[in-house]
Amino acid sequence: MKDDKTISRREFLKRFGLGAAVTTAALTGCAPKNRQTTAKAAAEPDASKMTYRTTPTTGDRVSLLGYGCMRWPLIDPKDRNSPYDQETTNALVDYAIEHGVNYFDTAPVYGRGLSERVTGIALKRHPREKWFIATKLSNQRDFTIEFAKDMYYKSFKELQVDYIDYYLLHSIGGGDGIETFKKRFVENGVMDFLMKEREAGRIRNLGFSFHGDVKTFDYALTQHDKYRWDFVQIQSNYIDWRHASGRNVNAEYLYNELAKLNIPSVIMEPLLGGRLASLNDHLTARMKSTRPEESIASWAFRFAGTPEHVLTVLSGMTCQEHIEDNLRTYSPLDPCTDEELELLEDTAQRYLKYPIINCTDCQYCMPCPYGIDIPGVFGHYNKSVNEGNVSTSSGDENYRKARRAFLVGYDRSVPKLRQAAHCIGCNECVEHCPQHIKIPQQMQKIDAYVEALKQGKEF
Repeated sequence: MKDDKTISRREFLKRFGLGAAVTTAALTGCAPKNRQTTAKAAAEPDASKMTYRTTPTTGDRVSLLGYGCMRWPLIDPKDRNSPYDQETTNALVDYAIEHGVNYFDTAPVYGRGLSERVTGIALKRHPREKWFIATKLSNQRDFTIEFAKDMYYKSFKELQVDYIDYYLLHSIGGGDGIETFKKRFVENGVMDFLMKEREAGRIRNLGFSFHGDVKTFDYALTQHDKYRWDFVQIQSNYIDWRHASGRNVNAEYLYNELAKLNIPSVIMEPLLGGRLASLNDHLTARMKSTRPEESIASWAFRFAGTPEHVLTVLSGMTCQEHIEDNLRTYSPLDPCTDEELELLEDTAQRYLKYPIINCTDCQYCMPCPYGIDIPGVFGHYNKSVNEGNVSTSSGDENYRKARRAFLVGYDRSVPKLRQAAHCIGCNECVEHCPQHIKIPQQMQKIDAYVEALKQGKEF
């Protein structure tokens, strides 16, 4: 799968200082403040220069930029329950395909259960040979073979296809780890069923996505001779490469274990839920001094696409601005240099000193039974941290400005009835969070911080 725009695995490991040792957005919103208006950004992406990688088992020529279909645009972007904007989605898909993107990733549970349908309508308007579709078996709550088959067949109907190019066991590693993996896929006969579907050609490539317990990941790879994994989806970005938090696992390890077996990696969360699209002024200035005409997001995408065993990097592109910027990054890919890899590692270490909540806006925690906009609350808090608008002392130099920016922005971005103050700590959200965030505790901290700001007290 190597081409003249990639580096060898040995060179990639060498650049990270690993020697021979064995070792993921989406941008949210298209407001002017998020735009990377630069001279280079004004140029139309060259459709003829997209970087492609090859799937070893089927020979598919896959675009290095993949389309993540979790967050299609809404008719009313301020309302998470708004209907999806099919017309705008169609236009985004048209533009992406016209410029070389051919991999589209969705799941039955994405977009309030509507992503597959919206995606299928958009893709059906293009010749089938122009695109690859990836979807998942999202059977986290019902382990019966009947439920799995119903979900599987429904995906064909929603996507309007008679075969699925890339089919994944969705998010292995949760629950009780290996035992849950066996209950979800092995003991109930699901894997036997899916392998027969692959033999029949209705599944062209079979793999899994991973979050959580590393023992489950390792166990799944020990079954490679039996199941012949065609690809695996992992979370990777320049933070998670060596500094994964919570129950997440360093992408450095995951990628190299897969590379040893010649299993290509599909990358999710290259922007860490959009947080690596805009950094604080100090970190931004360091990157701009090296590549002044390129967006901050492009650094994360170049990092994610540099390893040669990466098949595609998923991006949830909700407007054309996002597509254009990512297309410029991968048309063609300019792999990270030694110096740039060192800068990104140093950026990761500095970034981790800020009090960010590790939410990627995947929305698996939603809907909250009490109506709280969990990703919205975390998103505003993280945005405020990046912009320097989180202050813990009234004696801070910018306290008054930060206080006003946080409180006004909070009310604008999250309706009062959906704010952290209404969390009762029921914990229903916690088991569904792939980042293993202790959501109620974080909600309590944010609510306490908001109350302190309102009263002008120390926090």
